Amino acid sequence: MKQQEKKPMERETDFPLYLYHHGKSDRAYELFGAHRACVDGEEGYLFRVWAPHAAAVSVVGDFNGWDKASNVMHRMVDGESYECFIAGLHEYDTYKYLIETADGRELLKADPFAFHAETPPATASKLYDLEGYNWGDGEYTSHRTENIYASPVNIYEVNLLSWKRHEDGSYLSYRELADELVPYVKRMGYTHVEFMPVTEYPFDGSWGYQVTGYFAVTSRLGTPKDFMHLVDRFHNAGIGVILDWVPAHFPKDGHGLCEFDGQPLYESGQWDRMEHKSWGTRRFDYGRAEVVSFLVSSACLFFDKFHIDGIRVDAVASMLYLDYDKRPGEWVPNIYGENKNLEAIAFVRKLNEAVFLRFPYALMIAEESTAWGLVTKPASMGGLGFNFKWNMGWMNDMLSYLCLDPIYRRYNHNKLTFSMMYAFSENFVLPISHDEVVHGKCSLINKMPGEYEEKFAGVRAFLGYQTAHPGKKLNFMGYEFGQFKEWDYKEELEFFLRDTYEQHGKLSVFVRDLNEFYKTHAPLYEIEDSWDGFEWIAPDDADSNVLAFIRRSTGGEEIISVTSFSGADADYRIGVPRKGKYKIVFCSDDKKYGGRGVITRKSLKAEKTLSHGRQYSLHLVLPKLTTIYIVYEPETK
Repeated sequence: MKQQEKKPMERETDFPLYLYHHGKSDRAYELFGAHRACVDGEEGYLFRVWAPHAAAVSVVGDFNGWDKASNVMHRMVDGESYECFIAGLHEYDTYKYLIETADGRELLKADPFAFHAETPPATASKLYDLEGYNWGDGEYTSHRTENIYASPVNIYEVNLLSWKRHEDGSYLSYRELADELVPYVKRMGYTHVEFMPVTEYPFDGSWGYQVTGYFAVTSRLGTPKDFMHLVDRFHNAGIGVILDWVPAHFPKDGHGLCEFDGQPLYESGQWDRMEHKSWGTRRFDYGRAEVVSFLVSSACLFFDKFHIDGIRVDAVASMLYLDYDKRPGEWVPNIYGENKNLEAIAFVRKLNEAVFLRFPYALMIAEESTAWGLVTKPASMGGLGFNFKWNMGWMNDMLSYLCLDPIYRRYNHNKLTFSMMYAFSENFVLPISHDEVVHGKCSLINKMPGEYEEKFAGVRAFLGYQTAHPGKKLNFMGYEFGQFKEWDYKEELEFFLRDTYEQHGKLSVFVRDLNEFYKTHAPLYEIEDSWDGFEWIAPDDADSNVLAFIRRSTGGEEIISVTSFSGADADYRIGVPRKGKYKIVFCSDDKKYGGRGVITRKSLKAEKTLSHGRQYSLHLVLPKLTTIYIVYEPETK
């Protein structure tokens, strides 16, 4: 391009470059990457890349025989970025940047801002225009609420590549998933789906957690517009879409971000902050303003262009702590002598502020596994600014409790009750995620002790308890019909179990009915942040393995939840708030769910008999391994 043609373009990029270099850009995907353009009446693509340590940069691809001399990029006004216009290119043309390093090496790098990529194991970027999709989710998006805290949130976590496959083992495409996964999730009564990472990644065995394309959805399942179609279909079914997103680290593949221009650029150059050794990956440099702009822009792109509803931020703890997964002597304290990564804390706050400023309805969910305080409080209060956090403590306590034979559970009753000591300190999601059903941990149903029928009863009792416990819900695919086999990313779920075996089919019916009950009963979701929505009845009956409490809505409606984790049926008396009639409105032991149907009388009358410190009580026949929900029935005149 001639110098006189370059100046107007430079003026257009002055302010975007300023924002990018000061860590204030949330739209860097509009500046960098490859974009359709018209220069001097010629149609083509304009390429821009940030490579401050490079000696020279060229755009190479099939269109120029991968010749570095054909399309040499020139430095932009900032002196650190490069651009060039190439006429005559078309959508889906492949390309890379050939970077000549300061020490004379030549690196072939994929575009960090590419919207599309070749299907692995190929690694080139592809030209793609994100504009032009005809969205049909206007009604859904117009009703998205900022008050998600008082709304039902029940998340079905999915690995799109292994939920279901063709008979030959090949993947369902995004559009095929729209035809099969969307109606399934709708029929099962979930409010949201959460996709394990779909940003482009080279190694299947990483499950998507080692990302090379932070602005591209994986081409294994189709194009970006195919993915838009999937999100669109979920929205038209009334279901929100959450993406798992990985800003903590990236792989060292040669075509990726690792030492992008021959030196540490996206990763930290400090010896103790450069690598996650146990993961074999590089850590982002959160102290570099351009990296902050890069990551914030990646998150915002998916809200902006793909209409998603939320992001689950992976491995937050690994970002916050300088000594994460390190021994003494392997890390350097911060300026205050502490183990906190101050730059990462500032990045996380900036990320959340930027997302909520543009997308106030967003779900920003932290997978933070420690006792770090104020994760879901705003930065102005010293918080990290998320609006939800995975409750990993609850998850660990519950799963270790459930693995015990019922005769030993009485000695571990505190694992059921401890979560209420901190339940309102954050806005929590209760997760039983993919991480809990791999690597020898067993599937959810196989964690349960006992014989075949008892395992199903244990799952039903637990899910009933989880649904009533304060906090939003998340469960990983396959649990809903009792898959015994651990999740394997190489294979589809064993849906034949649900369709062939009675207990598996009835468990699926149970989960569907439980999900619908949750969505339609405000006491189970409306007040999640204070004791106004929760009251203990029986927190300490360890000998009976029973837990009972009341959930309340803002309108004063009440649901009593009673769970027996015992291995034996019992006559049980439970204190209730008032005299009058009560009704069992949901029971995990019903025969239609695969239970034994022990409870035959659903209508109950409170007796003036002291129990659990209350004047009135109900006498129950409480089946083993069962959760029941009870409501008060006002007398009609």
